[in-house]
Amino acid sequence: MQTRKLCLGIDFGTDSVRCAIIDATNGEVVSSHVDHYRRWATQEFCHAPSNQFRQHPLDHLESLENAVVGAITEGSVSSRDILAICVDTTGSSPLALNAEGVPLAMLPEFEANPNAMMILWKDHTAIAEADEINRVARRYELDYTIYSGGSYSSEWFWAKILHIGRKDTYVRDASYTWLEHCDWMTMELTGNKDFSNFKGSRCAAGHKAMWHESWDGFPSDDFFHELDPYLVQVKSNLFQTTHTSEQIAGHLNEYWANKLGLQTGIPVCVGLLDAHAEAIGAGVAEGVLVKVMGTSTCDMTIATNNSILDKPISGICGQVNGSIIPGSIGIEAGQSAFGDLLKWFNELVLWPVKHTLSAVKWMEPDQIERLQKELVDLTFIHLEKHAERIDPKESLPVAVDWINGRRTPDTNYSLRAAIMGLSLGNTAPYIYRALIEAMCFGAKEIVERLKDEGVRIDTVLGVGGISKKSPFIMQTLANVLNMPIKIRDSDHTAALGSAILASIAAGLYPDTLAAQERMLKPIVKIYYPEDEMVKYYKNRHGDYLRLGLFVENMK
Repeated sequence: MQTRKLCLGIDFGTDSVRCAIIDATNGEVVSSHVDHYRRWATQEFCHAPSNQFRQHPLDHLESLENAVVGAITEGSVSSRDILAICVDTTGSSPLALNAEGVPLAMLPEFEANPNAMMILWKDHTAIAEADEINRVARRYELDYTIYSGGSYSSEWFWAKILHIGRKDTYVRDASYTWLEHCDWMTMELTGNKDFSNFKGSRCAAGHKAMWHESWDGFPSDDFFHELDPYLVQVKSNLFQTTHTSEQIAGHLNEYWANKLGLQTGIPVCVGLLDAHAEAIGAGVAEGVLVKVMGTSTCDMTIATNNSILDKPISGICGQVNGSIIPGSIGIEAGQSAFGDLLKWFNELVLWPVKHTLSAVKWMEPDQIERLQKELVDLTFIHLEKHAERIDPKESLPVAVDWINGRRTPDTNYSLRAAIMGLSLGNTAPYIYRALIEAMCFGAKEIVERLKDEGVRIDTVLGVGGISKKSPFIMQTLANVLNMPIKIRDSDHTAALGSAILASIAAGLYPDTLAAQERMLKPIVKIYYPEDEMVKYYKNRHGDYLRLGLFVENMK
């Protein structure tokens, strides 16, 4: 019987794990399965008012098994057909481990300690520590933040570790080092717990942990010692070299092969961050910006011009040689809130309704829960429908989109959102439209910064849930940016990107570009700028900039 050439792309998102079994000869999805994190669903270990978002590593292990087994079962796939695995994850989402490579959260004494959990990408408890890293970096002749946009973020690796190390001496004393989520998952699947020869992710270390070739790896011990000697310990026990993600990190160990129903010994790629995998799965290229639109955005492109590597780009989230495609510089920017901004407004509008329903005595709890969920879905639909119908000539409020701080350009997580110009005639759809416009203006600021810094941007590829669900947002984005927005026919873009890398590790293709040529999905929709709306939004953009300047000056 002829075997198929299949690869596993495993995509760890904020809420769930998606496993896609991809036919490496044509990119077709043979089968897929999504499994949601059970503890995260109840927001265990989280405290939203203080921006604390933590995840128990058992969520990831349990959902990994359920997602892979589910995809294999539902697709009736033979294990002998699966040739390689690649994992992508959120980031920066570091996790403390002991010297045996065991996450502290999986030890009895730490199983309920939020500080021993994975510090999720959206956790902003380390703002003070990020500010301190930036202050110390400015005092050094070699500024270690120059290839991270010139500013280190509270969302990133060392700031989070510094915060936990100072806050919780029990975690500090018990930890041997910390790993990014994508590195830890690769360590689990391969069973290689030897930190000294572990193949760390170039993608994660370069964009989130100030690793750079020009200073031979991570920042110096002197730099870390000035911040806290604990960081020197973490660094000394961490890998020092990094690898691009088409490379083989190791091979699937017997334990996980048995749990997942796969063959022992198949290649496991070096892990990477989810947005970078989505860039590969969307078809990133020079001049093409891949905008990954979910709760936040990650804006990814590449440059082959070596001058981009040597010239630091101001105000972005990193430029790293080989972080997306080997041989080119991976460039990352993004917005801290995109879908999250609309979700916040939806919940704000529905708050009195949902809380009133919860007090109703004549309905069963499961009926109330179903009704609340339906109200959420319907509210999104109706808000967007009515927002789209508003005549732009009417008096509209103006908003800025920094409800979760600003990621780029110029990281500043102390900033907050604002709405200006409200009147009694402004119903909920008017505010909703103002928020959508603010999101698109925030996207424009990123594109303009990249262009100003010499990065070529000709078109945008939209991926993520919003790109499929909201034609109005996509058309608004095309008008604000005054450039086409292209949508690919894929619901599994990150998993596809990971599978493309796995196909190289399996020896099916020589490089990423050759694999993309065979495996990418077609463009199914293009949103073109509309001349009249381009002119309208050009004027509105000035209002956005003025309100943003006012908000910044208030700080």
